[in-house]
Amino acid sequence: MKTKKDTKTLHKRNLHNSRYDFPQLIKSHPTLNEFVALNKYDDLSIDFSNPKAVMALNQSLLSHFYNVKEWSIPQNYLCPPIPGRADYIHYISDLLPTDVKGKVPKGKHIKVLDIGIGANCIYPIVGSYSYDWSFVGSDIDRDAIENVTKIIKENKLLSSNIETIYQPNKYNIFKNIINKNDKFYFTICNPPFHSSAQDAIQGTKRKVKSLTKAKEKMRRPTLNFGGQSNELWCDGGEISFITKMINESKEFGENCFWFTTLVSKQDNLEEIYETLRKLKPVEVNTLNMQTGNKMSRIVAWTFLTKEQQNSWNKNLNKEAVDAK
Repeated sequence: MKTKKDTKTLHKRNLHNSRYDFPQLIKSHPTLNEFVALNKYDDLSIDFSNPKAVMALNQSLLSHFYNVKEWSIPQNYLCPPIPGRADYIHYISDLLPTDVKGKVPKGKHIKVLDIGIGANCIYPIVGSYSYDWSFVGSDIDRDAIENVTKIIKENKLLSSNIETIYQPNKYNIFKNIINKNDKFYFTICNPPFHSSAQDAIQGTKRKVKSLTKAKEKMRRPTLNFGGQSNELWCDGGEISFITKMINESKEFGENCFWFTTLVSKQDNLEEIYETLRKLKPVEVNTLNMQTGNKMSRIVAWTFLTKEQQNSWNKNLNKEAVDAK
């Protein structure tokens, strides 16, 4: 199993490596202006514990960096931090073979399956803009699927790169989604982190405390950062979801080059590795990511033999040439 070196900065290709340029972001999305003010360090910032402010920031980032002018999510759905989500896409891109100039392959022939796309569509937006990859997003929530469909329709540049599939069985991950002849270079997933609603509420309260230190906010046990039950928790939490994903992935080993998942809790890695060892994938990689003090990692595995991997990569290069 390979582990890539830790880093305290975002990926080198991440568009969000610099500090937020609020004047420019406000030009892209003027609504952001009402939430921007000087903080105690005399820097322009927003109140990150305010869901409306975070929503406006995300809308401005998507408009400014990704040319997505119409984006919103229903109330109480997860409003994710875009820089960290973008890192996932850029780190898995490093698993693809580069050309002679060291460039990452681009094009719609590189197909990605987003397990649990949610209502926000962030991973497909970043991947389609940055690399012109095509995405299939699945979810067990019909309302989330409907909102992503709305985002795609309102932003024509996304329409040729992203499609959605409703997962009718909440106990399945790849079943009902991957067909016999499908070929995905990646599956990606940000699994439910918590094991119960109460655990999710406590996690949100800790997040609010770390951001604001405001006791009044701590007395209100609400999910200030949003998120439906399937986005935030499942029975057994992150480790249960990921081990199920690994076990189910074996059946689709020839349909996908790299199965990947975000792993938030480092303590879960040992059990994840043990589950993988039992299924005997050909290769396992761990990609460590760090933004500020927050550490997370991506675990990636493949069941393709070296010969099969070479065949996929030859087709990758051929299709890239044909796409030009």
